[in-house]
Amino acid sequence: MQENLKKYSDQANCPVRNVVSRFGDKWSLLVLGILGEVEVMRFNELHRSIGDVSQKMLTATLRTLEADGLVLRTIYPEVPPRVEYAITTLGKSLIPRIQHLAEWAMENMESITESRAKYRK
Repeated sequence: MQENLKKYSDQANCPVRNVVSRFGDKWSLLVLGILGEVEVMRFNELHRSIGDVSQKMLTATLRTLEADGLVLRTIYPEVPPRVEYAITTLGKSLIPRIQHLAEWAMENMESITESRAKYRK
């Protein structure tokens, strides 16, 4: 137990901190969830399906996911250029975990909302 706690306290080398910080933002899990269902989408399709994300933020999110090997970006040499985003095998392996987190959130949102309201008082 102590050894596990020591691993988590090592900020630079903790796998949990490192990985979760990369996709634990507001948009990454949503993008992965959408691509997990559809598998391949063009940028504008993805942007429309999310709705309230800016193009700049979606681009930054996709770049981070691509850098981590969770999303693959394919550019087709056409005029105008066509760019598609697809979830990778590594990204697909994360989908069941995202689904479990989403299920947990749905099951517990009422309790969390009540707790937040009590805390504010």
